[in-house]
Amino acid sequence: MLKTLPTTSHHLVVCEANFIRLKRLLNNFLSDKIFYESINPNQSSLKISFFILKKTQHTIILEAKQSANKKNIHSNFILRIQISLDAKLAEVLSYQGEKPLPFFMNQSKRQSFDEKLQQNKFLTEWLESIFVSGISGKEQISNLLNNV
Repeated sequence: MLKTLPTTSHHLVVCEANFIRLKRLLNNFLSDKIFYESINPNQSSLKISFFILKKTQHTIILEAKQSANKKNIHSNFILRIQISLDAKLAEVLSYQGEKPLPFFMNQSKRQSFDEKLQQNKFLTEWLESIFVSGISGKEQISNLLNNV
């Protein structure tokens, strides 16, 4: 049991930090659809969208998408995220439609044993990159272009 405790506590810390980032990014989960565009140093842009698929009193199922132009298809992905409002946790349900297998099932040859941790760390790094690179709503971008 002691061997699994640090992994579990680390996973909870990652999920809690992702909840805080998403809450800040999504304006306290008030809108069902939110669109952003990244502001990249190399003059490229990525379209980022968040859709609330299902909302109950205690949980939110969120779909997060990132898409680029046709030349840069490697930047496109879809994440499904479960947000627990009462526990203040955000955990990845699937990445590109691929769900991590629970620990008690036989290990798949297609997935590594730490797939769930990798998907949640990916969410952490992606959200951090959004805050670092900068984002803007569509109306803010059009206002900036009109004032130039």
